[in-house]
Amino acid sequence: MFALITLCLQRKPKISASRKLMLKSLMVAKAKEELELEMIVKEEEKQKYLAERAPPLNMNGLSLAQLQALCRELHAKIDVVDEERYDIEAKVMLNTREIKDLNIKVLDLRGKFKRPNLRRVRVSADAILRSLLGSKHKVSMDLRANLKSVKKEDTEKKRPVEDSDWRKNVEAMSGMEGRKKMFDAAKGSAQ
Repeated sequence: MFALITLCLQRKPKISASRKLMLKSLMVAKAKEELELEMIVKEEEKQKYLAERAPPLNMNGLSLAQLQALCRELHAKIDVVDEERYDIEAKVMLNTREIKDLNIKVLDLRGKFKRPNLRRVRVSADAILRSLLGSKHKVSMDLRANLKSVKKEDTEKKRPVEDSDWRKNVEAMSGMEGRKKMFDAAKGSAQ
């Protein structure tokens, strides 16, 4: 059982690195071929559309009046196409503005904004104070200057020194009598 578990944990990948690389290159080549085919199909569709919408002009044997009429027709068609293009551009602008507004509303409703990845920067305390106070002020990081000085002799005098045997103190405080003495002592100090 243990050998089976170790074999499962030490199983090697099924595809070697060279095989992966070969498969990747084949996939890229296939995608490139499909992209080229797609571009050719789009170009053919474009040519077909232009042939339908704008047939070739036949100006052979037309008089001056007929050429002027043809020019007026073409200018009218150009004006119609420009109006359609302008309307479509206005709709696109309106839609993009609506999309931006809706995205902002969605973010507001979620209450979650994208936060940039912050990098850890090591800055000394002097540099932080210098940036806060400005370069005019001289900054010194003497943190001990503002501390209150305490004398060691005063602390030693306040604590009473017990030279008595610690065993006697333990025996006196053991049992209920000792607890009663501790309770009475605490009660007396509180009053």
